Amino acid sequence: MMLRYPGALALCIVLLGVTQPTFAQPPADFAICAACHATQPDKSSFGPNLRGVMGRKAASLPGYAYSDALKASGVTWNARTLDTWLTGPQAMVKGTRMPFAGLPDPARRQRLIAYLATLR
Repeated sequence: MMLRYPGALALCIVLLGVTQPTFAQPPADFAICAACHATQPDKSSFGPNLRGVMGRKAASLPGYAYSDALKASGVTWNARTLDTWLTGPQAMVKGTRMPFAGLPDPARRQRLIAYLATLR
């Protein structure tokens, strides 16, 4: 098969490689998270930075006073573990220091998780 416009294809590939990804707007519920967590690269706050949280081992960012319970939890953050965590951190990891009662609405949790997945 012969390409009709190999130059256009090459340009698209180059442009895809140099463009910065755009991130979704945070859902309204993220304001609760943003009170303690940063999302910008190299920024810190009271709680750990949430950029790159998907796939990260819990209690693994340096510089935070994680509870022994969270350090020992063995949790790796993914959609399932974040859903459980956002439902009720204390129910998931007894003894965590996260001062958040939980978000009972599954749709609201899923919007938060989808947003967190964009923060790479």
